[in-house]
Amino acid sequence: MNLIDRYIVKQFIFTLFFAIIALCTIFVVVNLLESLDNFLDQNATFLTIVKYYIYFLPEIIKLLTPVSTLIATLFTIGRLSTLNEITAMKSGGLSLYRLMLPLIFVTTILSFVMVYFNGWIVPNANEKKRLIEEKYINKTKAGNAIYNLYLRDTPTRNVIIQYYDAEMMQANRVTIEDFTSEKSPRITQRIEANTITWNKEQNKWIGEKVLKRQYNKTGITTIRYDSTEIDMRLHHNEIEQLRREPKEMNFYDLKQYISILQMGGKDVRQQLINYYGNWAFPFANIIVILFGVPFASVRRKGGIAIQIGAAMVIAFVYMIFTEVSKTMAYAYNLDPVLAGWSANLIFVVAGILTIMKTKT
Repeated sequence: MNLIDRYIVKQFIFTLFFAIIALCTIFVVVNLLESLDNFLDQNATFLTIVKYYIYFLPEIIKLLTPVSTLIATLFTIGRLSTLNEITAMKSGGLSLYRLMLPLIFVTTILSFVMVYFNGWIVPNANEKKRLIEEKYINKTKAGNAIYNLYLRDTPTRNVIIQYYDAEMMQANRVTIEDFTSEKSPRITQRIEANTITWNKEQNKWIGEKVLKRQYNKTGITTIRYDSTEIDMRLHHNEIEQLRREPKEMNFYDLKQYISILQMGGKDVRQQLINYYGNWAFPFANIIVILFGVPFASVRRKGGIAIQIGAAMVIAFVYMIFTEVSKTMAYAYNLDPVLAGWSANLIFVVAGILTIMKTKT
């Protein structure tokens, strides 16, 4: 990395941090003004409010980093253009493509850092933020209880749990229904249990006060048990996983969560599209370079105002297209991996075309 590269990278990183801090500050202030009444009504302390926004900050950074990267690119390259430094660099044989290399290098590192940040740091912070929201904003009680669970243990087995105590690892008022097939379901067995408890030592469910009804051509056979083993593929940890919000799961847990849903026969295409979209989103930091450098390298009237406006428009279009592409991919039954990365792929092509039309 030569002197010019270090100069560009230094300017870019400084502007990037400034943009992130400025945008996050604006976001927090606006959100605080909207939520302050709820905090005051619930007698939240100043420390609680501070903790809430500390836990909220990772989600804000996740959303605003691509915008900040674009702003940093526009300001860095725009400043070089305004001071005629780009003209001097081109006179020395430095093309626009070469000018982009240090920014591509830095944003590539940033993208991989953001993969870990978005996939592990943000979900952990979201879970802690939710606990404060439940107490001071949404006014719901947090706890280890899960109510009214409707699960598919297998494609032909439905499980209904009215109340599940995650701490006791016990389900109350459980109904399990088995069917012949997915296409032409006909009930073959129904199990009703007062409670079923997860036995950690034996890794199985033990039911108490169980009533089993078996349906066959000759009629219904009823069997009662005071205590018996309940055959269920879902384990305690998997049921506990289902109570969590997807945004509170890291990438590993989210993949496992989708596998649990898929195991029960649920259509998980939408979840898979969102999952791969979450992997793709951090690499928007690289894509915005393809738009920012060509735009800022040409001097335009309006200066900073035009650059900020351009950053907002490009970021807004990217965000809208990301959601629209997911919906269209689900509707047309596209491959989830392709659907999740489709916005990035299309904007990469658009960015390359933008560069090709710019004088280098």
